Amino acid sequence: MNSNFSDLRREYIYSSMNEADMDPDPIRQFSLWFQNAVAAGLDLPNAMALATASRDGVPSVRFVLMKGYDDSGFVFYSHSGSNKGRQLAENPQAALVLYWAPMHRQIRIDGRVERVSDQDADEYFQSRPYDSRVSAWVARQSSVVASRDFLEQEYYKIAQEFPGEEIPRPHDWVGYKVVPAKIEFWQGREGRLHDRIEYFQISPGFWSLRRLAP
Repeated sequence: MNSNFSDLRREYIYSSMNEADMDPDPIRQFSLWFQNAVAAGLDLPNAMALATASRDGVPSVRFVLMKGYDDSGFVFYSHSGSNKGRQLAENPQAALVLYWAPMHRQIRIDGRVERVSDQDADEYFQSRPYDSRVSAWVARQSSVVASRDFLEQEYYKIAQEFPGEEIPRPHDWVGYKVVPAKIEFWQGREGRLHDRIEYFQISPGFWSLRRLAP
């Protein structure tokens, strides 16, 4: 097996990042970068790696889709009985990473996790395509299933049970919000002298920022 990755190196020459140019509010700064990623036509700019850990500190990471953000945090949805849901019940802390390779940009978010309201979860669930709402009922996420055929048969049964557009939200399909304590913006630079600016919360609603070594 070839373990030489030297030919995968590349230079980062997209842009620079200076403290004076950063918005003092990290959510506004996030919004600026996120809208730039959307405008650039990147595929799934809202895809983010979500890291959780069990009560005894065993970590897990997977990609989820950010479904909303505001001053209070970053939202995604999942089954509460999934691996991630069980870990968050035991240890309500998480880390997020969004990475936009063509722009040489990365954002890291660390914070506590809380459930969104049932009303918000209901509203978002009803906004999903019909197939996605049916799929939420098919099998409990992370559970063992016998085969692909089993999933397709269960999908057909649920579709027969809810033939119209109105499908209730499963009680265990919930929303989670990562309430940030730290947000780091990373901009790739030439010579590996990358720019890293970290915001950290000094009190509710008040942030300070600092530059980190590459």
